Amino acid sequence: MVTSSKKIMSERLLLTALKGGNNTKILTLNGKKMKKMPSALEKLPGLRTLDLQNNLICKVCPELSTLTQLTLLNLGNNQLEEVPEEMKHLISLKKLHLFGNRVHRFATGVCDGLQELILLNLNYNLLKSLPEEIGRLRNLTYLSINHNQLTTIPTELCSLVHLSGLHLNYNQLTCIPEEIKLLQNLRQLFLVRNNIEVLPEGLCHLKKLRILDIAGNVIQIFPAGFQNLKLREFYCEGNPLFLKRPITAKQPKDIWTLREIAARFILCQLEENNDLIVNAIECYPETKDKLSKAKKCALCSKPFLSEWLECVQFVSPSKNWKISRNLHLIPLQILLCSYHCFDQRGPNLFGIIPE
Repeated sequence: MVTSSKKIMSERLLLTALKGGNNTKILTLNGKKMKKMPSALEKLPGLRTLDLQNNLICKVCPELSTLTQLTLLNLGNNQLEEVPEEMKHLISLKKLHLFGNRVHRFATGVCDGLQELILLNLNYNLLKSLPEEIGRLRNLTYLSINHNQLTTIPTELCSLVHLSGLHLNYNQLTCIPEEIKLLQNLRQLFLVRNNIEVLPEGLCHLKKLRILDIAGNVIQIFPAGFQNLKLREFYCEGNPLFLKRPITAKQPKDIWTLREIAARFILCQLEENNDLIVNAIECYPETKDKLSKAKKCALCSKPFLSEWLECVQFVSPSKNWKISRNLHLIPLQILLCSYHCFDQRGPNLFGIIPE
């Protein structure tokens, strides 16, 4: 009886909308237990808002493609299994809600037509990965994919230069790409309850980042420069952060490989603009590429390639940050080129001893 009354009500709402024709801008059929989208949508070319959430829809109708003026589409809490191809025709769409479905894939080419999209909500779905073409949503400013099964983030996502809010809570991510540094408009980053072990150095270049939540991961240490972020809120409870518990350990002698010795010599010559080395290195592109990944010692500033000493420096969080309770010191990763430099360290820098 309830289902029948909802069906009658939805039919009446649709009839009313159809009478409006081109003048109908909003159609709401929320919670009507509909199993199919109404094909009569093609008779509403002026529709701007279509709300079909809380139904039983498992597939969109072809007529959806005719709604080229649609700016908001809500298909949350239905039974869709993909972001369907028909949506690529929604060239005016700005907000798309697909939360609470069974989405596990994007149809090929669907992102090409969604050039005006600014908000995409895919919370509570079954996505294990994102397609590379997500980078084509050039105007996207808010992306939420909480409670899915993502294991990686495609680097193409980091080309969304207008992105301001990125929500990736409750997934299975183990790392964040270094290219995240390209998201220069990012203000909010949520990574709660993943399996992230290390944050990339690129994160420290996000000058507009104001909220960072990494609670419930497996992070022990933060990249150098992290303390300079202009955060307002920072949450990291539930991570096994390094604690300041100094112990004495025997220091081995510095023994470098011949490859490392040669690399350090060449790197120093390149820094001094030795013409002979600078010109010669151009003939060895593979070697040049390897040397481009060199790092600098945090104390002496000399370059090194692959043999280094990982240390931790404890710094106080900014007084401007709203932080997790009981967070008194932030452990920062510091790389030194040798035990000789380690002996010259200050009182707040410690070596890391493997357990």
